[in-house]
Amino acid sequence: MLPKQDLNTNDLETNMIVLVHGGGFGAWCWYKTISLLEDSGFRVNAVDLTGSGIHSYDTNKIGSLTQYIEPLTSYLESLGDDEKVILVGHDFGGACISYAMEMFPSKVAKAVFLCAAMLKNGHSAFDMFQQQIDTNGTLQRAQEFVYYNGKDRPPTAINIDKSSLRDLLFNQSPSKDVSLASVSMRPIPFAPVLEKLTLTDENYGSVRRFYVETTEDNAIPLHLQQGMCESSPPEKVLRLRGSDHAPFFSRPQALHRALVEIAAVPPPVQASSSSSSSS
Repeated sequence: MLPKQDLNTNDLETNMIVLVHGGGFGAWCWYKTISLLEDSGFRVNAVDLTGSGIHSYDTNKIGSLTQYIEPLTSYLESLGDDEKVILVGHDFGGACISYAMEMFPSKVAKAVFLCAAMLKNGHSAFDMFQQQIDTNGTLQRAQEFVYYNGKDRPPTAINIDKSSLRDLLFNQSPSKDVSLASVSMRPIPFAPVLEKLTLTDENYGSVRRFYVETTEDNAIPLHLQQGMCESSPPEKVLRLRGSDHAPFFSRPQALHRALVEIAAVPPPVQASSSSSSSS
């Protein structure tokens, strides 16, 4: 890890990092990352999306991606005109930060997709997970659909079977973190996962994207992560060796180094800056 004195976060384009959890998770999953980043001088906000973590909303009643990510968009809306953040999205959080990038491109300095759904225009997270379900028996066995409105209606949420959690998500994580997850995870709302994103070059495409791969990931395997990077190349790809789908548990120091490295990438040189010298 970088010694604290080697990094002055006040010299960075922004020292504000917003952590966006994946499906079923909540702000609680980032506890190690929050501590490490704050110790390095960053200002960190980990959000609970609607019906996640301690957000007290019924997951089965979430009908859209807009509703699901309202806590994130409200936060971005509250930022000052000159404030920018680095968005970090994990898992389904990748689709969530993509939506936010489309809405608030001027408020996002960089976007980090952490073993996340990095989708193209017109695609949904379900499209990506369907590829995985077709080839992965673990994922198929692990998910349980919830039919809150009756079996004759579409599913309203997805539960991950507790007995499958370790194999699917936490195969390299410490036991105490698996225990934390087993009592903290909540159902994943189904409607947002189905929703196809509208992403434009002018908005979403104007934000600098970075991807962080996880090599021992059973939920979104490396080949699927690489496929997303190939079809929509980010500015840079970093790799966390030995990490499962929860790098904030299994490789917290390596994840911290990756996030600091991305934060330290300087902003693009503005062509007009040379003409702004004082007289």
